[in-house]
Amino acid sequence: MSRQLRVSAVSLGVEIGDVAANLAAVEHELRQRESGPHLIVLPELVTSGYVFDDETEARSLALRADDPRLTSLADALHTDAVAVVGFCETDGDRLFNSALVIGRDGVLGCYRKAHLWGAECDVFVPGDEAGAVFDTPVGRLGVAICYDSEFPELTRRLALAGAEVLALPVCWPLVARPAGEHPPETIQAMAAARTSRLATVIADRHGAERGVEWTGGTAVVSPDGWICATPDDDGTATAVLDLSGDKSLGVHNDLFADRRPELYGGIHV
Repeated sequence: MSRQLRVSAVSLGVEIGDVAANLAAVEHELRQRESGPHLIVLPELVTSGYVFDDETEARSLALRADDPRLTSLADALHTDAVAVVGFCETDGDRLFNSALVIGRDGVLGCYRKAHLWGAECDVFVPGDEAGAVFDTPVGRLGVAICYDSEFPELTRRLALAGAEVLALPVCWPLVARPAGEHPPETIQAMAAARTSRLATVIADRHGAERGVEWTGGTAVVSPDGWICATPDDDGTATAVLDLSGDKSLGVHNDLFADRRPELYGGIHV
């Protein structure tokens, strides 16, 4: 059955190293959202900043998934809203690049990034799950983080697991591209969305941090793979998505039913 869902991707300004200020900014953004079912996605590592000097600095900025400073963000949400917040997670002596899924009643899940990019390998332990799907008040929600989305097996896996929409917190470093072209990461996200009819909500950074310039790729991608919202003057991209779960392509074809896994060799998803 088709339904509509309001989604917002928030390109929040982040102060590297200032957890308290970043959490306050996240809380402020969550309180601005209107009532009703609403998915709100914040960027990767939004509570700490991304460009750490070293593991020691990252550890000083890390939070447990059950830290009251994080879980109290639930109080800023309306009853039917869900937020996805990127954070530096500590668990024992391990650090993870994680995303917390929060509803009005508390934490709904936590996903740890499986595919680490660049110097992240010097700081984080990779997660042991290729994306995750959570049942939430806004529906069955897929979650991945940044570089995860460049692996088509991951996004297809989430779609096959019943994800209705994908929340994608990212920090996309700006790379060169031909004039007039979308960022390559955006193109990949559009293609993945179209391949599985999986709407995607991308929250990216803007500006720069410690010499790293961000792409500013915040956007909402429709189930058909088209960009249907980009940031307004406040840095928020908001759209109302039509979610049907229908994978059919006309009368004769279906994106899932037409799959031939027996022909794909070692790819089993």
